[in-house]
Amino acid sequence: MPMDGLTAGFAARELNQKLAGGRIDKISQPEKDTVIMVIRSEGENRRLLLCASPNNARCHLTVSSFPNPLEPPVMCMILRKQLLGGRVLSVRQIAGDRVIHIDIDTIDEMGDHVLRRMILEIMGRHSNLILTDADGKIIEATRHVSPDMNRVRQIQPGLIYEAPPAQDKMVPEKADRTELFERLQAQGDVPLHKALAQSVMGLSSVSAKELAFRVLQPGEDRAEDLMEAAGRLTDLLLKLPERADPCIMEDDSGNCTDVLPFPYFSIQQGTRKNCRTLSEALESYFGSRDLQDRLMQKSASMVRVLKGQIERCEKKLALQEEELSGAARMEEYRIMGDIINANLWQLKKGMQEVELENFYDPEGGTIRIPLDIQLTPTQNAQRYFKKYQKARSARETAAEQKEKTLRELDYLEGALLDVGKCVGESELEEIRQELAKAGYVKRNTSRRQQRDLPKSKPYRYCSSDGIEIWVGKNAVQNERMTLAARPGETWLHAKNMPGSHVLIRSEEKIPDTTLREAALLAAWYSKGQNSSTVPIDYTLRKYVKKPGGSPAGFVIYTNQHTVYMTVEAKDIQAIRLLEA
Repeated sequence: MPMDGLTAGFAARELNQKLAGGRIDKISQPEKDTVIMVIRSEGENRRLLLCASPNNARCHLTVSSFPNPLEPPVMCMILRKQLLGGRVLSVRQIAGDRVIHIDIDTIDEMGDHVLRRMILEIMGRHSNLILTDADGKIIEATRHVSPDMNRVRQIQPGLIYEAPPAQDKMVPEKADRTELFERLQAQGDVPLHKALAQSVMGLSSVSAKELAFRVLQPGEDRAEDLMEAAGRLTDLLLKLPERADPCIMEDDSGNCTDVLPFPYFSIQQGTRKNCRTLSEALESYFGSRDLQDRLMQKSASMVRVLKGQIERCEKKLALQEEELSGAARMEEYRIMGDIINANLWQLKKGMQEVELENFYDPEGGTIRIPLDIQLTPTQNAQRYFKKYQKARSARETAAEQKEKTLRELDYLEGALLDVGKCVGESELEEIRQELAKAGYVKRNTSRRQQRDLPKSKPYRYCSSDGIEIWVGKNAVQNERMTLAARPGETWLHAKNMPGSHVLIRSEEKIPDTTLREAALLAAWYSKGQNSSTVPIDYTLRKYVKKPGGSPAGFVIYTNQHTVYMTVEAKDIQAIRLLEA
């Protein structure tokens, strides 16, 4: 709902009011489908975000900062060449659709004033951001569409831009009572909101329900007098620009669930929160969603690699345990060899099997020993001794390999857990670099794709006693945070399982409430998050050491105490988060 045609119209009018006449001073492209323009307007710098993401396409002013690639993409360089120094003439919605045109007056290489047009098409996975000249010729686009992809409408530099196919619907700004009545009547006996959505351009189901709600009697979904309803709807549509009063809807946890260009009386669930501008509302809704979507896309290949490596380790572990199980007979081989040697006098070559007294059995029982008919009794004894030696060597090797596999599995599961804790690209890049160092993923050698990212920061919580608690998000951060801590600070970690390092940032005596909350955080940010009880070790930082040559985040510790925690989401939500 946030960027249906109705909301796009409000966004375009707001941007036109704030940006028309403004000068474009800076342009950046933090993502392949996102452009940021810094526009000097009305005495202040305003940052316009144009995003053609498949899931989060939108346009609004933003106060957020975005890291940029070390080298700008081609689209960004072309935009800078074509638009820097230009003046925004207008921002407008086209025919009630989710298409925004931004006309810019700029100066070409000859010093002449020319028109350039930025076109944002908000169309789900077909969303696009296109730059054209005054004649409609495409200069560049964030997404090229070839004839193989679409035979009807191509988006390529040099081609003439063609608008998306028009829908046979009425434009809200040109609403006419008689036309609307005829369109509604043509839809047949259906609820008014459904007929309205099929008749008027740019209305989502939610918006259509709101407009119908405002003209119908309580509890009704159809109009008794359709002509009267059409008249009231026409007045409503024509006066929509005057109703701008943006707000967001929040759930019980305070998460933004919807953006409304004006209050919707038909929505009863959730808490309404007013916003100064629609841009502010859109940023509240899309900001974290867009970041999480991009993190999921960028981490997908890493998650796939990690899961594949974990599966490989689990298969290897099963084989090693099978080898250890087979090696369990080694003592039996030794006993058979000893018993054959003790009874050589009564054995002969050619015997297939023999049953002899087992002098290792406290109860004095017998043992049945298979023999090789082609070997002498002495050679049969030697054969069992060789099996014993082989089994013993196999057990030692398998035990060493199993320990190595368990360490690798622990590392991989920890890395997979860390990916799920990422809230920013810095954390994700740190994990990628660590995995590249370990040889699990390829190093990023493309300078164009590399970013000069700041060091990631841990979660910062505040306990009920007012003491800060830090929680690491990945192995690199865990190590950096722990090794920089003061000796008397309390360090916590889930026992014998992957998880975050947790620090209580105080060297004073720790209150029980703070210790409990820190232990809850250590349990929540560990592999045991969904377990009924999670053992949590805690000790002073001075007892935590990093062995030389060990991977990032690996430590050993002494003088620990253990508490057992059962944690739920509500327990973590109750602890005040200072910084994510």
